[in-house]
Amino acid sequence: MMGGRSSVRMLVAIGALALLASANGVALGASISLTTKYVALKPGDHAVQHVGRLQYLGGLDLRSDEPTFGGLSGLSVTADGRLTAVTDRGHWFTARIVRDDAGRLVGLADAALGPLLDTEGRPVQGQWRDAEALECLPGGDWLVSFEQRHRVWRYAAETGGLQGRPVPFPTPKDIGAAPGNGGLEALTPLPDGRVLLLAESLKRTGGSRAGWLVGDGGFEPLGYRTERDFRPTDAAVLPNGDVLILSRYFKLLGGFKARLERIPAGAIEGGAVLKGELLARFAPPLTVDNFEGVAVARDADGARLVYILSDDNFNFLQRTLLLLFRLDE
Repeated sequence: MMGGRSSVRMLVAIGALALLASANGVALGASISLTTKYVALKPGDHAVQHVGRLQYLGGLDLRSDEPTFGGLSGLSVTADGRLTAVTDRGHWFTARIVRDDAGRLVGLADAALGPLLDTEGRPVQGQWRDAEALECLPGGDWLVSFEQRHRVWRYAAETGGLQGRPVPFPTPKDIGAAPGNGGLEALTPLPDGRVLLLAESLKRTGGSRAGWLVGDGGFEPLGYRTERDFRPTDAAVLPNGDVLILSRYFKLLGGFKARLERIPAGAIEGGAVLKGELLARFAPPLTVDNFEGVAVARDADGARLVYILSDDNFNFLQRTLLLLFRLDE
């Protein structure tokens, strides 16, 4: 055991390092413990292994004693199986995905959580902290969209990525007309370098949800239309440029439902109203919650993997679920 003076010197050194990191705009994260519990696609009936064109490869109910864990929104999964999400309370979360020899999802390891910083290098606070979507750009930079104070920030790889200080990313001015909780819920970069943004609640004339393509030429407005009362909550791009859009339905009497649709790459252009092919529809008695994150990865045999994540809103009546599927081509 260290003596008293040694302990004091160690604490001072740790504090100095933390202050130095903060001064340089780097947010120190911390490892957290997670517990996971397997969830079936259809509770009570493990024989159900398909929903639409998705084959179930396992799901987990995620829990932690860390009070800032929860409210996960947006989702990104790297080729080496690293999961990243952001939270409603202004944090980033990352963990390593664990799959068994059959490829089924069995756990998460090496979980860590830390604060997102603002453009001044301080942890985001108040109405500035409601992060809703994130994606990693080809060069390693991260884009994060926020509600309440509607905006997109870019966290550059060279300044620490999600642990560093961001810079503003071009955001359409008309998103300011969106409700506080109905802003930029979905974003994904496209193979041609443009970024697709979708609003949850803001509508265009004709009733479609508002969207934009952001590129060197500025903003190209478009719309997205799906089943009535469903709202887009996340998007992910497939290798061929097609886009998967996850949409959520919620009513007090009807509970949660969700849809996963596929938009052909050729249909994604300025002025279009995007309408997708239905790949899967989630509704009771299937496992469903407040699905707000979708990510695509490639399996070892080249098959497309689809991860879906739910946001528990820090509400004990909801769960943080991570589900894994193989997309039947």
